[in-house]
Amino acid sequence: MFMRSAKTFVPDALRGLIASTGDIAWNPDPGYLTRAQPLPNGQVAIVSGGGSGHEPMHAGFLGAGMLTAVCPGLVFTSPNALQIHEACKAVDAGGGVLHIVKNYTGDVMNFGIARELLREDHIDTDVVLVEDDVATERADGDGPGRRGTAATVVVEKVCGAAAERGESLAEVVRIGRLVAQSARSMAVALAPCTLPGATEPSFDLPAGQMELGIGIHGERGRERIDALPAPELVRRLTDPIIDSLELAEGDRVIALVNGLGATHPLELQLLFAELGEYLAEKGIHIERPLVGTFVTAMNMAGASITLVRVDDQILELWDAPSAAPAWPNSPARSYSAVGPRESFGPSYTAPTTPTSDGNIGAWVADWAQKVLDEEPALTDLDRRAGDGDFGTNMVAALEQLDLTEMRNTYSASTTFDAISQAYLGHAGGTSGALFGIWFRHFFRVAREGTLDLATIAAAARAGLDNITALGGARPGDKTMVDAIVPAVDALEEGVRLDGVRADVLQRTSEAARAGAESTEVMVASRGRASYVGEAARGVVDPGALVIAWFFECAVGH
Repeated sequence: MFMRSAKTFVPDALRGLIASTGDIAWNPDPGYLTRAQPLPNGQVAIVSGGGSGHEPMHAGFLGAGMLTAVCPGLVFTSPNALQIHEACKAVDAGGGVLHIVKNYTGDVMNFGIARELLREDHIDTDVVLVEDDVATERADGDGPGRRGTAATVVVEKVCGAAAERGESLAEVVRIGRLVAQSARSMAVALAPCTLPGATEPSFDLPAGQMELGIGIHGERGRERIDALPAPELVRRLTDPIIDSLELAEGDRVIALVNGLGATHPLELQLLFAELGEYLAEKGIHIERPLVGTFVTAMNMAGASITLVRVDDQILELWDAPSAAPAWPNSPARSYSAVGPRESFGPSYTAPTTPTSDGNIGAWVADWAQKVLDEEPALTDLDRRAGDGDFGTNMVAALEQLDLTEMRNTYSASTTFDAISQAYLGHAGGTSGALFGIWFRHFFRVAREGTLDLATIAAAARAGLDNITALGGARPGDKTMVDAIVPAVDALEEGVRLDGVRADVLQRTSEAARAGAESTEVMVASRGRASYVGEAARGVVDPGALVIAWFFECAVGH
């Protein structure tokens, strides 16, 4: 974690926030943030806050159309009553002050004391309590109740818009409470968070498991489970929300998929796609989607889902503009149904009357299956020597193929056409391009006639020449070329000597394997492995290994 000192982590970060934000002012004693521009006379001020570590909530939502003042506490620690009291006095414009408070004991207590102090100052105040986390909901009503989590942002947005258009304090409170009562959330963690200065995470979570029902202060969940695929995970998160809100077919909602700090936008979009499909199955209409990182738990890897039942009045306030720096400027105005679950890239359809050529089809199918089976090992090699995407790219291409049909019915040209198109259309990156063009040369030779030793050697030579022209790699650069060059030499030598096919393929396989193994001691000068230099020494290049497997699988076919 980047820091100057654990003790000064929050004030150090606030310095950067203030320096990079326009409409913001810092009051260091007792410590609160306000909008730099005062409110018009008579407008309701919206004040919120809580422990730091949840950014961009709350400070990122300070601005016209949302919050007027924010009181930050230390990491995961509520602000104190004096902070809140002074902030409210500073921003009161005569219309009263609304507190938006998450249902955590420290927050509730300190904001409550601040309201007592504000009554002494004859400042009208009220509160909207956000309690949306179904993970802590109890049927008997005992305990502290639902925690306040990601729905806080929805309440802040709607209340801020209502205040901005001139509603009274009583009306802003009414609207805020309606939204809060109509909102529920549920969260999951793939990895816990670690607080500044801490040497251990907030809880232990073994690899391959998920923690369901975690809290945004790093609290453990209510259930630990084996990792689930996204569709099933979304159902596990969403069903308790639907049950708690008693959502039914025809209901309309705002749907928020929120990252907890260390979750990539691609993951969040993936979860939203699954959520959209699941709600559509139930006839629940997403009126407004919001996907991104808004309420975090420091650097926790995980996400939360929030649903809020809405009507036209709430949607009008939701759509109102805001100048808060963390509010998305162009949120989608309506939900677009997710299309068919298709892969990127063109699909491949084999000819309807393929010519049987079992040896070539079986050779390539055996090789493809081996690569698919060895994906974890290939990914590990590339993670140690490159960027870790090689195995994924191999699978992205090869899983497009019907290996049973290839093995039993495809001609040689159909086989290599299919595999070339799979790489060029689905793998992406350098490996997709190079493997795609490599196999394209086998297709070009095969469509002219039978693939005997001479034509295999010609295809391999043409593929090698094309690869070196495209990427510039040469033997010794720790790439797939280190396996291809000795394989091509062995093939051409076998053809020149008019060798027996089986013997030549065996020598070719051995040469390719030796070439691949030689990359273990190399320092790369081409490809992604070149970026890590000496760190890649001691690792076999995965591309060279896959080429060696290609020729090994040829033996006997």
